[in-house]
Amino acid sequence: MGDLHHRETLGSRLGFLLLTAGCAIGLGNIWRFPFITGQHGGALFVLVYLAFLLLLGFPTMVMELAVGRASRRNLFSAYRDLPEGKRFRWHWPGAVFFAGNAILMSFYTTVTGWMLAYAWFYLDGRLLPLKGAEATGVFFNDFLGSAPAMVICMLIPVILGTLVCALGLRNGVELVTKVLMGALFLLLVGLSLHACMLPGAAEGLRFYLMPNLEPIRNGGWVEMVVAALGQAFFTLSIGVGSIAVFGSYIERDHTLAKEALLVIGLDTTVALLAGVIIFPVCFSFGVNPGSGPGLVFVSLPNVFNEMQGGRWWGVAFFAFMSIAALTTVVAVFENLIALMMDEFHFSRRRAALTTGGVIALLSIPSALGFNLWKSIQPLGEGSSILDFEDYLVSDNLLPLGGLLLTLFCCSRYGWGWKNFLAEANTGEGIRFPGWLRFYAGWILPAIILGLFLVGVFRRFC
Repeated sequence: MGDLHHRETLGSRLGFLLLTAGCAIGLGNIWRFPFITGQHGGALFVLVYLAFLLLLGFPTMVMELAVGRASRRNLFSAYRDLPEGKRFRWHWPGAVFFAGNAILMSFYTTVTGWMLAYAWFYLDGRLLPLKGAEATGVFFNDFLGSAPAMVICMLIPVILGTLVCALGLRNGVELVTKVLMGALFLLLVGLSLHACMLPGAAEGLRFYLMPNLEPIRNGGWVEMVVAALGQAFFTLSIGVGSIAVFGSYIERDHTLAKEALLVIGLDTTVALLAGVIIFPVCFSFGVNPGSGPGLVFVSLPNVFNEMQGGRWWGVAFFAFMSIAALTTVVAVFENLIALMMDEFHFSRRRAALTTGGVIALLSIPSALGFNLWKSIQPLGEGSSILDFEDYLVSDNLLPLGGLLLTLFCCSRYGWGWKNFLAEANTGEGIRFPGWLRFYAGWILPAIILGLFLVGVFRRFC
């Protein structure tokens, strides 16, 4: 097992909190959260989501942080090294879920490139003349249909992630993430205040913040609960090791329940404030807040083009989205780089360049899936390669990786409950309750497995 003195460490606790939150804060809770909230009736969905975040997200995040901090290694190595003397080879299934990092980046870099491109399109003014959802929709489809544009936009976040990680843990990853997260919160507060001053904003905030029983009538509550459960689990990116690697870089001064609650608090604040931006805008300009992924690239650009100062609204909004996406790119790149440094003893620079090169190659199918390779529709008519890769990660690798994590921490055939609890409760702060063993070892895995099976049923039945 690794020793702390032979491993890079973060320069501050704030750096750890912002890095871990930056990994969790991404397009899942800024892009996906508002439109799913809109589809399921607003405030009632938010309340159910927050409940599941504590019931599901909190214990699994504590587990992943504990595994990382105890092993001082990436998640794959931790699965191998922590259960000393045990016959079960946890690291081999762990390797499958760890691969989710590479698959995630193979499509996440493409979408991040879209966000960066749209920030630039607003800055240079080319989106401003477009009037009506049809015009903004045609623009977006033409943009996706350009293979050179898609590849260039994909390569930019790959290059940025590679360069930041190559600079080092403290001088690159930690420093840049602090700057990005600071900019993200400034943009978030500024956009939220501006949105609340729009005419008709009160109606949007009422929809978002006042519980409405309409969605749960006629059986709709089942769909709402499943959606809230899935969003609560996926928003934190638990199960593939992205959280564990930052746990491996910190001291044992604070309990991990305390750290997990702070990270979840930051993540949830960003998600909730993203809704404060989007719902007043939608209600003010008559846009359906449940209009799906097209909300960001079709509906909102149309709104910005009608607003006073819409150009700068557009720049600020897509810069905000780009920063949220880039913090996740940097965090997941660091996880892959840590594996190469731990297992293959690569230098940081060599590991960063290798990771960047591999991710660039893996991302080409996603970038070309809307143009040269659009005939490839893995999930049926109308689907894309990006949709398939998203399905692999979001509906399969994340929940099953989370299931393995809970079994590993709670089973006597894995690391074991006593070892997990001792690591989680080392330091000052809130202690993880020992009496939660039955819940963590039986009920929590059953919920995760049920979530996975529901996803399979809804996809194929």
